[in-house]
Amino acid sequence: MHPALQGLLTIVIGVGACLSYFWASNQFLDRVLFPAKGPNAGRNINRANMIRPWLFLFPALFALSLYLAYPVFETIRLSLTDRVTQPDGTTVYHFVGLGNYIQMSGDPKFWEALWNNMLWLIVVPAMSTAFGLLAAQLTDRISWGNLAKSLIFMPMAISFVGAAVIWKLIYDARPPDAAQIGVLNAIYVSLTGNDPQQWLTVPFWNNFLLMVVLVWIQTGFAMVILSAALRGIPEETIEAAIVDGANPFQIFFKIKVPQIMPTIMVVWTTITLVVLKIFDIVFAMTNGQWGTQVLANYMFNQLFVTRDWGVGSASAMVIMLLVTPILVWNVRQARKEMR
Repeated sequence: MHPALQGLLTIVIGVGACLSYFWASNQFLDRVLFPAKGPNAGRNINRANMIRPWLFLFPALFALSLYLAYPVFETIRLSLTDRVTQPDGTTVYHFVGLGNYIQMSGDPKFWEALWNNMLWLIVVPAMSTAFGLLAAQLTDRISWGNLAKSLIFMPMAISFVGAAVIWKLIYDARPPDAAQIGVLNAIYVSLTGNDPQQWLTVPFWNNFLLMVVLVWIQTGFAMVILSAALRGIPEETIEAAIVDGANPFQIFFKIKVPQIMPTIMVVWTTITLVVLKIFDIVFAMTNGQWGTQVLANYMFNQLFVTRDWGVGSASAMVIMLLVTPILVWNVRQARKEMR
């Protein structure tokens, strides 16, 4: 069967199964479990109405359990076991407790990845939020601000791998006697007369060159959210500050920023979650070489390159433990703002 027909058939079967489930479950609820007839009709209707929302939620809850909850528990199990392939081709799992975590803690690459992730956490959310706030403030004050916002937001439409390829070309280095197609080396060679640099192999600084890519992408996101927050500031407070003689810098830092601080923190933590899971950019540009390893790329190498499922799952648990507190805090802040 043609793949297009297979896809169409899958959609038809999926939609049909959902509609059949909703119809059959409601029929069973109303006609068999709690029939709306007899002396208890009113009570049965109330009970049916209490259960009905859960019938509609069940497919989503089942999918979340299948694709989110189950992988978490399976990853925990794998992180506590050692996967051994027998001579006959069968796979056996031996319980090793915290052995994989101890092995991982003795790997210098793990500590390099953890250090680099901490460095990303310090730099990327701060720079993305700062540039986004600056762009939001400046674009609201110029006539062609909407065009500027569109250009700044445009990188958000590019995948991380696509952005990595673009910036890898910017950092590209050709032999000294060849024309430099990399923008950075073209400028560097023309200004200094030195040989072109392999920028992505320069220790320590190459991490910042990778961070530039994510800052470039996330600035547009921060700008859109913070621009909406700035427009929501009451004009009365700004007018009162102007009457009191405040200059533009005082209005911005002492009037506007304090009022949008909850939104700034939400943007900050959202970008922090992205940073903790960063993989695509590092994998596409350096694959963790030259001191640029990060936790997600380390996990990928352990799982699919060295085939060490135990250590790979243990590193995945480390990422989850780092993400969870920030995610919980972000959800609580969002709920506070909704109230």
